[in-house]
Amino acid sequence: MAGGWAWQRRRRNAGIVDALWAAGLAVAAVFAALVGQGATSSRLWVALLGGAWGARLALHLWRRVRSEPEDGRYRQLRAHWHGHQGKFFGFFQFQAFLVGVCAVPFIAVAANGGGPGLWIVPAVITWIVSVAGESLADRQLARFRADPANHGRTCRDGLWRYSRHPNYFFEWLHWFTYVFLAMGSPLGRLAWIGPVLMFVFVRYVSGVPLTEAQAVRTRGDDYRRYQRDTPVLIPWFPMHTHEDV
Repeated sequence: MAGGWAWQRRRRNAGIVDALWAAGLAVAAVFAALVGQGATSSRLWVALLGGAWGARLALHLWRRVRSEPEDGRYRQLRAHWHGHQGKFFGFFQFQAFLVGVCAVPFIAVAANGGGPGLWIVPAVITWIVSVAGESLADRQLARFRADPANHGRTCRDGLWRYSRHPNYFFEWLHWFTYVFLAMGSPLGRLAWIGPVLMFVFVRYVSGVPLTEAQAVRTRGDDYRRYQRDTPVLIPWFPMHTHEDV
């Protein structure tokens, strides 16, 4: 994260912090598997699923950071802090701390001495659904944003018709994978840190609130209509207001 802070200082693009967060969790999953004292199957599954999820997300975010201007959320933060690099360094270090906290579910799985047993079935199903859903949402949004005709408009394509933040929803859902894998582990209850912490951060702290504030600033009434029509996080059928008639 210190290296990422130096990179953003040169490039004026703090979005690198998101890619590093995901990459840090991929490494943390593999590290937990290497040092864990649980069954070999438990450690292999957490390394495979946690590592693959984090690597995919990190690569997706890195491609976006490398090819696009700084995300509006971070531009707003930069303006609010008047570019103060000390505050940015603290922000990056806080993200490093969060990697450690979010890695606790991996540690809980790696301590599972009995292996996941039949719990591997819901774990793998949850992982496949969540990663596929997040990947699909990312592709749909990228395709929408790549069309110049959509500049200033809100994406309502595919999954984005049923949730204002389907990528966040599937990212949150993914953390239940480790709740299943940690069943029977002496640290099993700690696996709930993943879905609980991610829901709080995504819904109330750094996910939805900052993203929607930026969307309202840039898309105005079009996004306000989207807010009225579309569930905020958990996908459901959209409402149709009088403005749609």
